[in-house]
Amino acid sequence: MDNRWLRILGAVFVIISCSGLGFFMAGQWNEHLKTVEKLRKMIFLLKAEIVYGNSPLAEAFERTGKRAGGEMGALFERVAERLFKQQGELFYEVWQEEIDRMPKEVCLSKEDKQNLKGLGEHLGYLDMDMQERNILLYLEQLDLTIDYLREHKQEKSRLYTSLGIMGGLFLTIVMY
Repeated sequence: MDNRWLRILGAVFVIISCSGLGFFMAGQWNEHLKTVEKLRKMIFLLKAEIVYGNSPLAEAFERTGKRAGGEMGALFERVAERLFKQQGELFYEVWQEEIDRMPKEVCLSKEDKQNLKGLGEHLGYLDMDMQERNILLYLEQLDLTIDYLREHKQEKSRLYTSLGIMGGLFLTIVMY
């Protein structure tokens, strides 16, 4: 194989890898949307457990986590487990620590995690009415996030894939 074929093969690999990166970024956008939508469903379940089921916080988190499953469900179950142990920790501290321990595979932005932490500030020690209002406020924030992600989904997917392909072509031309 001469030098020319190696250059062509290298160019093909650069284009394919850059295109793959673009498709990956588009996929991350879609995964972020799915994660936030699932979180919204879980918060509705949590609200029902707290407000209508009149469940203690630990039980509400455990039931919600088991229903939801997945990594987000595991978060709720870990919080419930720590609350059941009751080692003198405040709910908010437990909540923050468990959110910080979430694996990176959970597709939430820093802002999403901060808002989720903010939800925990007022759960557990306020009266039922205030807890419900806090949950409803958080659900409104989630709705705004979901609307934004849905509205820009197609645009961002096209942008990321196009940039990936064009970036690969550009790098190939520059390197050639």
